[in-house]
Amino acid sequence: MVNLKGGTRPPWVGLGAAVWVQIASGNGYTFPLYSRSLKSVLGFNQRQLTMLGVANDIGENVGLIPGIASNKLPPWVVLLIGGLACFLGFGVLWLAVSGTVEFIPYWLLWIALCVGTNSSAWLTTAVLVTNMRNFPVSRGTVAGILKGYGGLSGAVYTEIYSVLLHNSSSELLLFLAIGVPVLCFIMMYFVRPCTPASGEDSSEHGHFLFTQIASFVLGLYLLSTTILDDVLTLSSPISKTILVIMVLLLMAPLAIPVKMTLYPSRASKSGTIDQKVGSSESLIQAEGNVEKTEPLLMPASSTTNQGSFYDDDDDNESEVAMLLAEGEGAVKRKRRPRRGEDFSFAEAVVKADFWLLFFVYFVGVGSGVTVLNNLSQIGSAQGLPDTTILLSLFSFGNFLGRLGGGVVSERFVKSKTLPRTVWMTFTQTIMIITYLLFAFAISGTLYPAVLVLGICYGVQFSVMIPTVSELFGLKNFGLLFNFMSLGNPLGAFLFSGLLAGYVYDNEAAKQQSLHLSDPSVTCLGPNCFRLTFFVLAAVCGVGTLFSIVLTTRIKPVYQMLYAGGSFRLPQSTDR
Repeated sequence: MVNLKGGTRPPWVGLGAAVWVQIASGNGYTFPLYSRSLKSVLGFNQRQLTMLGVANDIGENVGLIPGIASNKLPPWVVLLIGGLACFLGFGVLWLAVSGTVEFIPYWLLWIALCVGTNSSAWLTTAVLVTNMRNFPVSRGTVAGILKGYGGLSGAVYTEIYSVLLHNSSSELLLFLAIGVPVLCFIMMYFVRPCTPASGEDSSEHGHFLFTQIASFVLGLYLLSTTILDDVLTLSSPISKTILVIMVLLLMAPLAIPVKMTLYPSRASKSGTIDQKVGSSESLIQAEGNVEKTEPLLMPASSTTNQGSFYDDDDDNESEVAMLLAEGEGAVKRKRRPRRGEDFSFAEAVVKADFWLLFFVYFVGVGSGVTVLNNLSQIGSAQGLPDTTILLSLFSFGNFLGRLGGGVVSERFVKSKTLPRTVWMTFTQTIMIITYLLFAFAISGTLYPAVLVLGICYGVQFSVMIPTVSELFGLKNFGLLFNFMSLGNPLGAFLFSGLLAGYVYDNEAAKQQSLHLSDPSVTCLGPNCFRLTFFVLAAVCGVGTLFSIVLTTRIKPVYQMLYAGGSFRLPQSTDR
C-alpha cells in the first residue's frame, strides 16, 4: 500500500474514520443488552450465561492473530476480516434468539459469540496500530481518543437499542450482523498508513483538542438522552431527532480534514519524521534484513549514562571479554534492544517489566469486566427493574477514563516524566473502595459506584496501550498490545465465569431451595455478589502493589524518553 504524506488531510481523515470503526468495535459491550433474552428464550442458568460472557470477552480480546496480521496485511484487509467475523458470529446468535432456527447447541452458540466479538479485535487492531504509527509523537493522546470512542460504543449501542430497535434483542443481533460489516466495508478505504509528520506541526495540538472536546460532548449527550428516555416516554419524532444528532456528533472529527481543505496552511513545518521519534513504516523497513552491530565505543552523550535504564544481563568480566573479542575482530555482536527501542515478541516476553505490566492490566480490566458482564444481574439483585441506566453510566465512565487517562498521562509524562503506570496504581486503589461499596450495598451508592468503576476501568486501557509502545517500540506493537489484551478474557474467565457465576447460583439456590440447573433461579440481595466483590477488592490490592513496583522500575526509562519534554528514542538505536 502506498504511504501518504504526513501533516496533511489523509491522517486526519483516517482518524475520523477510525472513530466510527472504534464505535462499531464495541459490539462486545452489548452483551448485557441481550443476555436476558439468552437466559429466558434459550433457558440458560446463570452459570451458563456467565460462561457465555467469558466467550464474549475471549472473542473481544484475543487478538494475537490480528496483531500478527497488522504487520503482514494492509489495514483494509484486517477490517474486511473483522467485518466477516461479525457477520458470521452475530448471525448465528440472531438465528437462535429470533427462533429462526429452533435448536442450536450451547457449544455452537459459545463459539459463535467468540467469533462475533473477535471482530472487535480485528477492527481495533487495524485502526489503533495504523493511527499510532501515523501519529507516533502523540501516542497517549491518540490511544486515549480512539479507546475513548470505543468506551462510548456501549452507550451508542444502548441508544440504538432503545430508540431505533425498541429494546428488541433479536433486532439488535441482526443490526450487529449486518450493520457493522457494512460500516467496515465503507471505512476500509479511509484507514490508511501515512508517513508520520514531525512534532513541529503547531496545529496538531488544536486538532486533537477539538476531537477530545467533541468526544466529551458526545459522551455527555449520550448519557443525558439515555436517562431522559428512561424517565420520560419520548415520541417517535423526538427519538429519531436524538439519533440524528448523535450521528452528527460522531461525524465531528471529520471537520478537521474539511477545515484543512478549506483553509490550507501556507507552509507545513512538519515534513517526514526522523528515526528518533519512531516512525511507522520506516521503522519496519529499516530493520529488515540489515545486520546491525554495536560500536565498540559509545559517544559520551549516549544514553548509557542512564545506568538503571539498561538491563544488566552480563557481569563486568564477560562484558570486558566480549569487548576485547570485538576489538580483535573475532566477534560481531548483535546486542539486545533497550527499553524504548523496537522489541520482537520473543525479546519482550523475557522482560520482567512486560509481565508486571501484564499482571497489573489483568487485575484492572479483569475485575472491571466481571462487573460489566454481570451488571444486569447486579442491578436486579439490588431491586432495580431496569438496568439500562447502569450500562450507560458504566459506558460513560469507561469513556471518561479512556479519554482522560490518555490526556492526563500524556501531560504528566511530558511535563514531569511521570510514568503512565502511576495512574494504574491510583485507579486500582479507588477500585478497591468501589468493590467494597458494591459488597455492602449501601443505599444510594450503586449509581455513583458504577460510574467511578467505569472511569477506573477505562484508564487501564489508555495507559497500557502507549506504555507498551514506549517500552517495546512500534514495530511489533500490534502483537504486543494484543497479547496484553489477553488479561481481559483471562480475568473474565477466572473472576466472572468461575467465581461470580458460582457464587450467584449458590446463593440463589439457598434462597429458593432449587437446583442449580433450574433456569428460573434468580437471586435478590447483596449476598448474590458479596463474596465476589470481596475477592475483587483483595485482587486489586495485590495489583496496586505490583503497579508500584512497575512504576519504580520504569521511571528511569521515562526520564530518558521524555527528557526534552517530548518523546525521543534512545540516541543509539543500532542493533
